[in-house]
Amino acid sequence: MAKGIKTGGRKAGVGNKTTVEVREAIALIAQRNVDKFDTWLEQVADVDPYKAADLYLKMIEYHIPKLARTEQTGKDGGPQEMICRWADEK
Repeated sequence: MAKGIKTGGRKAGVGNKTTVEVREAIALIAQRNVDKFDTWLEQVADVDPYKAADLYLKMIEYHIPKLARTEQTGKDGGPQEMICRWADEK
């Protein structure tokens, strides 16, 4: 292998075969039980509404992923400067 150059193996971004198979199996189980999920959630909510809300929030993370936080800074990491001008001002 040349220094810093990939010469073999999987292409970048291609998942491990076992990992891909496990993810597909979990997705299949989720698809088969989607109709039951509402009933299960209601049963949990009858006993512990907080736990039901927690389970719901954890479940939707797989449908709507969390957005990564980004920080905006000004030049060289300093504070941002905002300049506002009116349209009729020259």
